[in-house]
Amino acid sequence: MSFEEKTSETVNTLKCQNCGAILHYAPGTNSLQCEYCGTVNQIEDTTDPLLIAPVDYESFISDLHNHTGATQDAVVVKCTGCGASTTMLPNVTADSCPFCASPLVVDTSQTTSILQPHYVLPFVVKDSEALQYFRNWMSKLWFAPSDLVKKVRSGASQQLKGVYIPHWSYDTDTDTSYVGQRGEYYYTTETYTEQVNGRTETRTRQVRHTAWYPASGRVAYDFRDVLVSASPSLPLKMAQILEPWLLDQLKKYDGRYLSGFRAEVYQTDVEQALVTAKKRMDPVICQEIYSDIGGDEQRIDRYQVTYNKLGVKYLLLPVWISAYKYNDKLYHFVVNACTGEVTGDRPYSWIKIASLVIAIIVIIALIYQYSQK
Repeated sequence: MSFEEKTSETVNTLKCQNCGAILHYAPGTNSLQCEYCGTVNQIEDTTDPLLIAPVDYESFISDLHNHTGATQDAVVVKCTGCGASTTMLPNVTADSCPFCASPLVVDTSQTTSILQPHYVLPFVVKDSEALQYFRNWMSKLWFAPSDLVKKVRSGASQQLKGVYIPHWSYDTDTDTSYVGQRGEYYYTTETYTEQVNGRTETRTRQVRHTAWYPASGRVAYDFRDVLVSASPSLPLKMAQILEPWLLDQLKKYDGRYLSGFRAEVYQTDVEQALVTAKKRMDPVICQEIYSDIGGDEQRIDRYQVTYNKLGVKYLLLPVWISAYKYNDKLYHFVVNACTGEVTGDRPYSWIKIASLVIAIIVIIALIYQYSQK
């Protein structure tokens, strides 16, 4: 079956056979559900967790450059506010950007060919659950304005959107040669004098020194699923807070899992993301070198990493995201739609902060006055 035929078949399975409405994926299940008449269609899942594997990186790059990789047609709209590019839901011509809440308008007759992901991690957390996770998170924020939860309660629920965020996942077996130094402690006895009750006394003490010796060698470390967000709309630090993802629940890409949700198109390409992935691997490699050098202290003069069996997976990972305004300033929060982990921007109450500082100063002043009596 050709890709075009498969895509057409998928579109047909999204239509409710009872009322003709579009079926949406039901989070936490393996089925599509009609919001109008309740009809349920099962998604036949043929994914074997043991066979989830990356594709060869060099072959993937070659396919991209030669335009021979699997693609699909989608209605994609780019936000003029923040620059994020996301797919539009079927039969929707106007919406708001999930990242900055700017209005979006699109001509649905225009479609774009985009790269087909290898795997998708379906939604597990429902929108109502995501909103509760957000409220719990916000209620624990120190120095947040007292009326914050009340003010954004309705706005957050209205703006909450399910979005699949593109990620690159890298596997590689690294082999690293290094040159460094091993530091070993030794001690000497030192004589010194000090005044004790008006008399000069001679005493001794142990002084620690470090002797440095040349060290070199090789270390190996195998990395699996080093994730890099392909979305600058979701800052790298924020994306990492949402980790870990339940990657053992990945499914072969099937457009039906996206029904009812948006999907952002990757903006950080696979070659750019590899640079970031290597930076994430680097501290682990350095720790392996330190362990191999041994001794009491270690220094790394230089090292060279070889990335063997480099593989990549193009993934779509689910989040609930909402942009909300507080005192005319835009904030947004993100919920990992598998684990419920929450991160986001937050306003601060400078009145609360100032009150705490004043209280600390008053307490210090009282303690000082009491100690002088």
